[in-house]
Amino acid sequence: MNLDLGGITIDSTDPRKLAEFWTQALGLAVVFDADGEFLQLSSSGNPRQPYLGLQKVPERRTGKNRVHVDLATDDREGELKRLESLGATIGETHEMPGLTWTVLQDPEGNEFCVGSAHD
Repeated sequence: MNLDLGGITIDSTDPRKLAEFWTQALGLAVVFDADGEFLQLSSSGNPRQPYLGLQKVPERRTGKNRVHVDLATDDREGELKRLESLGATIGETHEMPGLTWTVLQDPEGNEFCVGSAHD
C-alpha cells in the first residue's frame, strides 16, 4: 500500500474565521492559505503529517455529518469547558465500556467528538 492520510477537511462558509476556532482548539497554525478558499492547519509544515483542512463552500451544513473528527483527552470535562469558551456547542454525552465521549459542534455547526478512556 502506498497511501498516507493527507488530512481531514471540513466544509466552511468562512474558512479563515473557522480557523480561529480550530487553531486555538488544537494548538495548530495555518500553514497554507489559498486566498481563503482552502486552509491547511498543522502543528508543523511537514507534508507527510496529517492536516486539518478548511474548505470554502457556499452553503451552511445541514443534517448530520457523514464524517467527523474524534479527539481524545484525559480531561474530557476540562476540555469541554475550554472548547465551549472558544465557541463550540456541547451536545449529548455517550458511554460504552471503556469509553465516554461527547458530541460537540464547532462555530459553524460541524460535529466532532471529544472522548476519554476509562476503566
